[in-house]
Amino acid sequence: MVGTSGNITAAALRRRYQAGGEIAIVDAREEGVFHERHLLMASCLPLSRLELIAPGLLPRRAAPVVVCDDGEGLAERAAARLREGGYTDVSVLEGGVTAWEAAGFPVYSGVHVPSKAFAEVVEHEYGTPWISAEELAERQKRGEPMAIFDSRSYEEYHSNTIPGAISVPGAELVYRFKELVPSQDTFVVVNCGGRTRSIIGAQSLIDAGVPNRVVSLKDGTMAWHLAGLGVAAGATERAPEVSAEGVAAARQRAAAVARRYRVPVIDRAKLSEWQREVDRRTLYVMDVRDPAEYSAGHLPGSVMAPGGQLVQETDSWLGVWGARVVLVDDTGVRARMTASWLRRMGWNAAVLDGGLDGGLERGSPEPRSGAFPLAGPEPATVQPAELRANPAVVVDLALSRHHRQGHIPGAWFAIRARLADALDKLPAQGELVLTSEDGTIARYGAAELRTRRPVKVLAGGTEAWKAAGLPLETGMGPLASAPDDVALSARERPADRERYMREYLAWEIDLVNQIGRDEDCRFRLAPVA
Repeated sequence: MVGTSGNITAAALRRRYQAGGEIAIVDAREEGVFHERHLLMASCLPLSRLELIAPGLLPRRAAPVVVCDDGEGLAERAAARLREGGYTDVSVLEGGVTAWEAAGFPVYSGVHVPSKAFAEVVEHEYGTPWISAEELAERQKRGEPMAIFDSRSYEEYHSNTIPGAISVPGAELVYRFKELVPSQDTFVVVNCGGRTRSIIGAQSLIDAGVPNRVVSLKDGTMAWHLAGLGVAAGATERAPEVSAEGVAAARQRAAAVARRYRVPVIDRAKLSEWQREVDRRTLYVMDVRDPAEYSAGHLPGSVMAPGGQLVQETDSWLGVWGARVVLVDDTGVRARMTASWLRRMGWNAAVLDGGLDGGLERGSPEPRSGAFPLAGPEPATVQPAELRANPAVVVDLALSRHHRQGHIPGAWFAIRARLADALDKLPAQGELVLTSEDGTIARYGAAELRTRRPVKVLAGGTEAWKAAGLPLETGMGPLASAPDDVALSARERPADRERYMREYLAWEIDLVNQIGRDEDCRFRLAPVA
């Protein structure tokens, strides 16, 4: 039970989760550590980037939040930080992941496990058809009429894909299908990097009743690579604009799917009612269109969450189980298809009718990290040109993925949650200058750092340095912290990529067995009553 210390036992947490009310479970460890073992229903909320992530992941500050780690002390620090940000119902899982496992409850490895396990269950239960990389290559060689759709984000597609594939992110498949596939005789293949978005994308088209034969590419571009086939880099093919006829056909198909899975459609009056209740019930309002469409004009207060990515990484977007989720788009097609999947995953998802009627906002909303006060005095800043003229010991608190892609020459990489320990590894002499992507995390890190050394923050972060036309280095450079803040994909590994690909695919396939034994799973593939 919850005690005066603000702790909750594993058994009590499970009872609260299974009761079905609102609850958020967040893990304060870095993603690379979280990847090793964690609770199924936990969202990764690293202490190092808590101020950036928490406002979107946990929009209602009165929602019950349980923070966990594996005994490192991060959960207590993160809980205190959440309280400082105005969260009023914050507990710590007593004993962390180890106590959860000791109580006989399952733990998982990997990231975005709920979404990936869901896709495996979908394939298993629906019998989603697939094609092997070798057979697809043979069909291509024979010149058979086919269309290959890469259902990942455009950026992932552009990085690596199957030769001949077109970028059609998951929520766009049904919406753009008539323009993409005018002939019923065209064989349709949906691929992604591994399995999840291939399966969900192919099954979306099958659910929508398209007349073509549709399959997923078994194990995606990883299988293509492992088969010794050439992976294309730099591809740029996108789906065409949708005609009025195409929209009408897509609406008819999506409406049938929405009816089958009892997707509620609400009007502006109902949304306004729910918005008035946000102090009592968590509400997510998410625009599931393409990012460029969102930037061009979106419903005020809505969050950009492209539908395919939302289904792929539900735990990154929706942190509060039992919350209301309202999806928005322009025609209702992408929102209905995405909502049908979220409802099957156990979320209370609805679609806003006429979601883009009325006044719209442009661009991207500003981050809401300002709700969190600094842990100390406002740190002094230094401009990029000044730092260039007067070198200092630069410490980069950016994600290691971003640091590797480009950092200030000579900068040390460090993880903010371990910054105090990292000081001993830095050169003993010289002024410290902290930076991060845009300087926000550096500012928080500098304010909480307790040292007698002079510490400043690079104004505008590494983005400002780059905008000033100053040079960047790539690679990791000197390390003050182990770069375990991100879970590297197999393709991001510097060596043994094929081994990591095989391990990843085996892990993903086995999720259907793991989730089948888990009483906490909320999947419901039959039409919702």
